Amino acid sequence: MKQRTPVVVNILIIIGLLIVFYYLFVQSYSFLTSPYFWGTVVISAILAYIHSAIGDLIENNKFKKLSAEEKAAYLAEKKIPFLRRMYDAAFKKQSDTEEKDILIDHGFDGIMELDNQLPKWWVGLFYFGTAFCIVYVAAFSFTDFAHPLSEYEKEYKEQMAAIEIYNASQPPVTIETAKYSADNIAEGKELFKTNCASCHKEDGSGGIGPNLTDNFWINQPEKTLFKNVFHMDWNGSPNNPTMRPFGKNGEVSGAEIEKIAAYVYHINQEMPPVTPAQGGAAPQGTEAHWEKE
Repeated sequence: MKQRTPVVVNILIIIGLLIVFYYLFVQSYSFLTSPYFWGTVVISAILAYIHSAIGDLIENNKFKKLSAEEKAAYLAEKKIPFLRRMYDAAFKKQSDTEEKDILIDHGFDGIMELDNQLPKWWVGLFYFGTAFCIVYVAAFSFTDFAHPLSEYEKEYKEQMAAIEIYNASQPPVTIETAKYSADNIAEGKELFKTNCASCHKEDGSGGIGPNLTDNFWINQPEKTLFKNVFHMDWNGSPNNPTMRPFGKNGEVSGAEIEKIAAYVYHINQEMPPVTPAQGGAAPQGTEAHWEKE
């Protein structure tokens, strides 16, 4: 007669499975504070105790039918701790006598096969994997769980909501508050490509619009280069309607202009100018004498 798993171990396994299945559908551990989850745990524990009590009755009835030697062997095995029994079942090597009892009457190339039982931990993992697969497939098929598009839409909405909250809580960037930061150069480059490259080329060397890498500027309303670029991008050029007021028109925000100005400052002050010999536009306007930022 086989030894049964202690009810405490069964309850721990049930709690672990409940946590896994709840997480599948909730997608967070917030359910750990829910009374419904703990109610399920209590009900499951009660059912486990009832199942154990019924098992005890069946076990006692079978025990009465054993011989004296079988009763002694059963009681001796029952004294062995559960974890020790599990370890022995998984790793203990059979004796020669035990191997003869489970030897299968066929072999190949001198190798004989034993009719070993699968380890209980392996069987448990197999059944758990099967149950998990069934629940996962059902959840994937009939709910929004694990759908990439649904998860993307949810995360996208959460991120957009977070951006809106951030923008609402932050004052808009103006020419007075804008500051140069090297951290803005990379994003400013991408914004420049989208909004400015059609006239100034991607490297700022000029084409339809003037060369932004040299030190000659048509419009110089501000004393510093960074502020000057911000001013022009926000207000546009009084000399050329093609250079429209991107900021005032709402085409780009103050925060985006701050990044564009950082990129223009970078290619003008921290990079060598693109000369006409290198394909840059010829200087236009007058030479600028910018104050330091």
